[in-house]
Amino acid sequence: MRVSVIVPLFNKAAFITRALDSITKQTFEDFEVIVIDDGSTDHGAELALGHSDPRVRVLSQANAGPGGARNRGIAEARGELLAFLDADDEWLPDYLAVGVRTLDELGMQVATTTCSYIEFPGGRSTASQWRKRGIVEGIQQVSTTTSAMQLAYMLSFMTPLSTIARAQVVHKYGGFYTRGACRFGEDSILWLKVLLNERVHSCLQPLTCVHREASDLSGNYTSARPVEPFLSSPTEVASVCPHSLLPLLSHLYAAKACKTAMMLGYWGQWREARSLLGTFVTWRDCRLPHFPAALLACTPLAGLAARVLRYSR
Repeated sequence: MRVSVIVPLFNKAAFITRALDSITKQTFEDFEVIVIDDGSTDHGAELALGHSDPRVRVLSQANAGPGGARNRGIAEARGELLAFLDADDEWLPDYLAVGVRTLDELGMQVATTTCSYIEFPGGRSTASQWRKRGIVEGIQQVSTTTSAMQLAYMLSFMTPLSTIARAQVVHKYGGFYTRGACRFGEDSILWLKVLLNERVHSCLQPLTCVHREASDLSGNYTSARPVEPFLSSPTEVASVCPHSLLPLLSHLYAAKACKTAMMLGYWGQWREARSLLGTFVTWRDCRLPHFPAALLACTPLAGLAARVLRYSR
């Protein structure tokens, strides 16, 4: 078995057939599909069970969040490569063929391959966006010359639906984050561990489709998003980070903390913003793009200004 495809499913009955069809219509055919019904209360699991392709199997569990569902699939997987697709997204027909061929050609020295994607609604390729952010075709390896912003963009580029990983690498770094049934950024700790320790491959050809209109996390927010797991549990990554890259990791944490503090301040959570900056940011980080705004966000004035801004919108 070459590839195990893992699909976490939670109340996505309207989209699961589209997702599974996009997998079973791949031009590469040596794969299994493991759907993890993560405590759904709709009929999505029944639709998956009724799929005509015998490579699809469905396992059910109590709700554990997307990380827990993916980890259950990883534990059940038989493939040497792992691919992940959310139940509301889809792949183009050559996604697995291109990814598997790439990893075969590059050999075991490369842990993952990640492609660009088409974003819906609108059907816009994100390839040019990633080029502007410094993502280039080919093998990438983080080093002491990598900037915090470069690393942040590399991390943002790696999404589960567009990344094929060697199973042994995913097992090595502990799979997806599951603490508190995490539902936001649960993949970031895994990919950050991989980026700091392994060579990865980037492909700017868009081979997958992200459906923002179908995602629970894509609409207009009515409150602050949760803090990303690598900020709430910073030692998780630091414990496996090469010593020479610890300063880079600290600078990444500072950059992400500044951006998150702005978000918290916008929603009036200036005390939480202040705590975050106090944990991760020093005056040595004053050149970070969001540093001045983050300082403002951790004052009571930020909450008042944000209320006025939200009201005006």
